[in-house]
Amino acid sequence: MKLIQWFPGHMAKAMRMMEENVALCDGIIYVLDARCPAATFNPKLKKMFGAKPVLYVLNKGDLADDRADAFVKLIREGGAEAVRLNATDSRSRRNITGAMSRLVAEKRQKSLDKGYAKTFRFMVCGVPNTGKSTVINLVAGAARTQTGNKAGVTRGKQWIRLEGCELLDTPGTTPPSFENQRLAARLAYIGSLNDDIVPMDDLALALLEELWQKYPQNLSARYGIEGGTPLEMLEKLCSRRGFILKGGDFDYERGERALIDDFRKGRIGAMTLDDPFDAEGLGY
Repeated sequence: MKLIQWFPGHMAKAMRMMEENVALCDGIIYVLDARCPAATFNPKLKKMFGAKPVLYVLNKGDLADDRADAFVKLIREGGAEAVRLNATDSRSRRNITGAMSRLVAEKRQKSLDKGYAKTFRFMVCGVPNTGKSTVINLVAGAARTQTGNKAGVTRGKQWIRLEGCELLDTPGTTPPSFENQRLAARLAYIGSLNDDIVPMDDLALALLEELWQKYPQNLSARYGIEGGTPLEMLEKLCSRRGFILKGGDFDYERGERALIDDFRKGRIGAMTLDDPFDAEGLGY
């Protein structure tokens, strides 16, 4: 697959906005995708936060497997707060609000000792399409922000005022450059990059190759795939799903889009593509 780079102008503007507002916040809610907790971590953002306490939310936990729990453990061992959840499930609300309370517990006690109840401000950030706005709606207990299953729904900052806290919703931002192309490809798999910048055929073949290495049983169960080259696996998918053009040729484009859509919506099964070694040196 060709080299992936994507840092549009609105992201540079968003980074500047976040730098200007981070000092106003008491803590950071950093939303990661539980399927790719290393790929969805932007070291540039972490550097921006300085000493601010960070809560890492591994969202879309229902689409991930037990490998995501290893990342939660890794982050906690590093001294930060971390929770795995599904922000579309209201039952997860207690998990995140409890973690937020722990994040600012010391500051809260200091304010109470001085005789007043402080309103805490949290910046909510992450790469595109990790579900930042959905997480905010979960904390709020109601739909307060626009959500969508694609990169770039949130384009400007937005303060959401709740009882006892305020949340700053920020646009999704990727690193200015991708040093690790394996992680960049995973961002493309989950829809954190604009689909227009990566050829769908390259993306689908790369995903098939990675899934066959890590989850062959899922490909077999979903599409009847039993091995072969990525192209042969795509052809098996097309055959299984009836994606055949007039004349008997495979409808590769339809098969590619079906594969990507199935993966993003969890139809192939719960998966976590990143391993803890992918996080080495990231510095959660």
